Formats: sequence, C-alpha cells, structure tokens
Amino acid sequence: MPISKRDLLLAMVSGLAASGAAGVPSAAAEGESAKPARGHDMSGMPPSWYGSEKIAFLIYPKFTALDMVGPHYMLGNLMGASTFIVAKTKDPITSDMGLVFTPSHSFGDCPKDIDIICVPGGTDGTLAAMEDEATMAFLKDRGARAKYITSVCTGSLVLGAAGLLSGYKATSHWAARDVLKDFGAEPVDARVVADRNRITGAGVTAGLDFGLALVAKLRDDAYAQSVQLLAEYAPEPPFNAGTLKTAPQPVAEMMTAMFPQFVANAHAAAKRATAKLK
Repeated sequence: MPISKRDLLLAMVSGLAASGAAGVPSAAAEGESAKPARGHDMSGMPPSWYGSEKIAFLIYPKFTALDMVGPHYMLGNLMGASTFIVAKTKDPITSDMGLVFTPSHSFGDCPKDIDIICVPGGTDGTLAAMEDEATMAFLKDRGARAKYITSVCTGSLVLGAAGLLSGYKATSHWAARDVLKDFGAEPVDARVVADRNRITGAGVTAGLDFGLALVAKLRDDAYAQSVQLLAEYAPEPPFNAGTLKTAPQPVAEMMTAMFPQFVANAHAAAKRATAKLK
C-alpha cells in the first residue's frame, strides 16, 4: 500500500518521541494515550503533537503560487490539522506564473471558525484582491475569530486592506514593505515577524521559514525539525543575492527600478482601502 509523506512523518516523530530526543516527554510518561494513527505505533508520541487546527489558505487570480505552496507543505504536515484552499468560488484559479489551482472551498462554504488563515502575495492580483469587496468581507469575518492571522510576501497588504494589521509589526516583500505604514502597521525588515497572533513572512521563499516557525509554535521545535528534515529543507543557493543588502549593487539597482509603479499603485490601493475602513 502506498505510503504518504504524512505517514512517513508519523513514523519519524513517533520514533523521535520514543527515543526521548530533544527532551520531549512521551505520552506514556504523562499517563495519557495519544490518538492512534493508521499503521503506526503512536504510544510514544506526546499528546501535544496531535492537534485539530483548521487552516485556510486564501487564493485569488494571479497570486504567487510558492507563497501558498511552501507554507502549505509545512502546515499540511501537522498531525490532526485540516487544510482548506479557499477562493471566492470553486472555479480554477490561475497564479501569476500560469499554474492552475482548484479551490477546495468557496467563501460561502469555508468553515466559519478557522484557526489559521494565510494569505499569499503577488503583484497586480494582490492589488485587485485588496479592493475586492467579497475578499475583504471574508477576511474580516474569519479574521475576527481566527487564532492566527498570517501572510506571505505582499499578502500582508491584503491583510492590511482588511484592517487586520493596524497596530501590529509586520513584514512583506522588500519592494512593498513600507506600504504597511499606510495601514497603521509597523514594517520590520525580517524574514518572519510575529506580533501577538499576527505572523507575516517576507518575500516568496520566506513562506518556508514562516511555515516551519508556525509548526514549532503549534507543536514544538522537535516536531518542526522533523518536518524540516522530511522536506530536506537545507538551502544552499548558488548566489548570495537574496536580499537588497547582499545582492550586487547593479542587480539591486536594476530590480529596485522595476517596482516604482507597483509601489505607487499599492499606496493608492491602500489609501482607498483605509478610507473604507473608517
């Protein structure tokens, strides 16, 4: 019978717990029994490693796929959690690079009480989402009850437009980070920023780090390390050009010159969005 990566993780973490790695207590040591998993002896698994989170990933036309797929992989390996790919309708959604996704739920049939909501970023598609009334209504409603409100890349602008970042520290893609001020947020130049129950990731690949950080928060470090190992996430990029500080100056100048119009459009969209919130 085929074995899934989640099944492999179950075996890994139960073995990790049984070995006493990272000082994690076993369920037997605490006098409790963990919920059973198909085909695995989970008697050594700490009860805290099994949850029941409902995690919604909001997608929209021309979103950046990796912003969603990266954290979806990490959070999808939370034992007991349920993930939902949510859009305005269940019609297929095309990303900014042409990948097509079929939402599992629409705004109308998405569970009313979501524990975690995550919004990916993009460029023009993100600006359109910021001004889409149905998208804003969905975020305001689910965000009012969510345990964690999160984003990757310029997805934080969408959260800001919904009034969900005012008074919070947050990050975004380097090109759009300062736009967060328009929403009353405090921009932070960091790969992952956590402020109370708002957790935001910087540009695109930061979603992987964000996902692991949230896994650790929801379970513990040993569990997150197991997910990281399962993903073989050990980046060794061929260039050290992933930030404005480390990229060669000509490259940084060339890329920065590509964004003034987008940033201007984002400021304008932010102004319209905040006016609606008042």
